Amino acid sequence: MEQYIRRNVYLQKLIDRRQNSAVKVITGPRRCGKSWLLSRVFKDYLIQDGVPEENIIIVSFDIDDETNQSALSDKDKLKDYLYERITRPDEEYYVFLDEVQELKDFEKVVNGLNNKSNVDVYITGSNSKMLSKDINTIFRGRSDEIRCYPFSFKEFCTGRSESVNELWKEYYTYGGLPALRNYRTPQLKAQYLRKLWNDTYLNDVIERHNIANTVAFGALVDGLCSSIGSLSNPTKIKNSLQTLQHVRLDEETVGKYLEYLEDAYLFEGAKRYDIKGKEYYQSIKKYYCSDIGLRNVRLNFRQQEISHIMENVIFNELKSRDYMVDVGMVESRKRENGKSQYRQYEVDFIATNGFDKYYIQSAFAIPTEEKRRQELNALKKIDDSFQKIVIVGDDIATYTDDDGIIFMGLFQFLMNKDILK
Repeated sequence: MEQYIRRNVYLQKLIDRRQNSAVKVITGPRRCGKSWLLSRVFKDYLIQDGVPEENIIIVSFDIDDETNQSALSDKDKLKDYLYERITRPDEEYYVFLDEVQELKDFEKVVNGLNNKSNVDVYITGSNSKMLSKDINTIFRGRSDEIRCYPFSFKEFCTGRSESVNELWKEYYTYGGLPALRNYRTPQLKAQYLRKLWNDTYLNDVIERHNIANTVAFGALVDGLCSSIGSLSNPTKIKNSLQTLQHVRLDEETVGKYLEYLEDAYLFEGAKRYDIKGKEYYQSIKKYYCSDIGLRNVRLNFRQQEISHIMENVIFNELKSRDYMVDVGMVESRKRENGKSQYRQYEVDFIATNGFDKYYIQSAFAIPTEEKRRQELNALKKIDDSFQKIVIVGDDIATYTDDDGIIFMGLFQFLMNKDILK
């Protein structure tokens, strides 16, 4: 059998949800590997597990895909096509519908299939019709979402013989979109990423939401790419666009554009959270790009600040491990010049998963004792018992300092999904 990256983390999620009476909804940006996950990885697993190949029915609605079955873009024709193949009530059938949002009234077909006791339904989607906030409504509370991301660094390294440092340089420059493995030179990789931005991602958002001011929309995208990991809100973005790029947008339009980009899974926002006050700051977020290579090519590889890139990669890694991720703020009173003043300390990430919570600082380098104090100040101000972690760019063995703060290397974190536990 042909060897390929099995994406075992996502495969296990599909296995765990198999035949659970819910519609499995695989979401994420276009070209992140959703289709391959179903049509190759999961299909091969099912066949190896004894499912007849003819009982696995795959239909793609992606207009850019060579396997597009355009004749089935009408829901009634699709329904006839599927039901003609689901003929034996005593056997299990698996239906994979790829980029199903391209089909009008797709939810009626999907819900009908899911009502059949011997049919297990899996769908993929790449835009706002597949949002978490809408999925339960669309599928009457009988759905199970699996968010898919581009290759993690560990997946990216699979089958590669170069040193981990060389692989890291390639990863933080071009990112983890699976198809990049087919392009051998830096020029071809950049060309592929640029084409995705222009011909697929942005055009999809612009056409879907009828955006007339495409220049301003593009300027906002550039601004987000340039300021990954910076606290922002629609007002700040509006002012920045006007000052730096001489583009005028009102706050409401900026807010809509941000929502469109998050809906398309191109950017993701982390809300700011007051750790001691236990409340969120309204509208304040840090934005991160879903793939660091997409961010870099949008800026023509001009802004390669490794500390910001590392922070973006850590954010995506935490999200791919199913953590809820917020940006932390802890306020502390300090006496300066004879006066009592409040100071705010930032925590890069608060990662939460069930009962587990971790406070994480991303620090590519800690060259001086002063820099070390800056990184640790915020963590030391937190008075609960959850783990406090600093991820550094150096390749170090994990250790715990006298304050109970854990230090680990970036590669140790990226290559071991269970290291936080």
